[in-house]
Amino acid sequence: MSRIFLIPGLGADYRIYKNIDLEDYDVVNVSWIDPDDNDTLASYAQKLIEKYQIGGGSIVIGNSLGGMLAIEIAKKIALNKVILISSIKSIDEAPWYFDFFKTFHIYRAIPVKHLTLVEFVAEYTFGGMTEDDQRLFADMLKNTSPVFMKWAVEAILHWDNQIIPPNVHHISGDKDKVFPYKNLKGATIVKGGTHVMIFNKATEINNWLKNILPL
Repeated sequence: MSRIFLIPGLGADYRIYKNIDLEDYDVVNVSWIDPDDNDTLASYAQKLIEKYQIGGGSIVIGNSLGGMLAIEIAKKIALNKVILISSIKSIDEAPWYFDFFKTFHIYRAIPVKHLTLVEFVAEYTFGGMTEDDQRLFADMLKNTSPVFMKWAVEAILHWDNQIIPPNVHHISGDKDKVFPYKNLKGATIVKGGTHVMIFNKATEINNWLKNILPL
């Protein structure tokens, strides 16, 4: 059976997958490693391949930023399946604000020490979280390195991928404010799903995964 690697989203860790049913599989939770200043998502993906020994025939599941990294991993090695949750496959699916922030660099003015103190906007931006999920998300943010956050925002905004590798499966929500579903091509769309539907639409995601993952 293929080993499954789980890559979280920005500001999150393995706990983002707490409601995803993978108990019958050999699962590896990927944790963030320190990037170099000049790392791109492509070079960072290579570091994850080497650290976690992600080999050909593996399955990589990525949420948000993790999905973008899953795409980069799949461009380097032949994966069994690439599964994206609330993410994008290429720069063609990126939202309008990517160009805006790349042009005006507003995010660079935010002090590094404040980058993990943004949970107060999470409920509006992500939407649909219970109080327990909000507390969990705040804890994940608190435990994310501000230096990693700063690097990741820059790397995400400058991602220029135009290659979609084979065996990609993509699911997103029609209420996702981070990656609007109207930009996506070939994705399964969950009604009412927000950017954190991995929490509150896990039943729909698990049912979808049953048709994708090998028995």
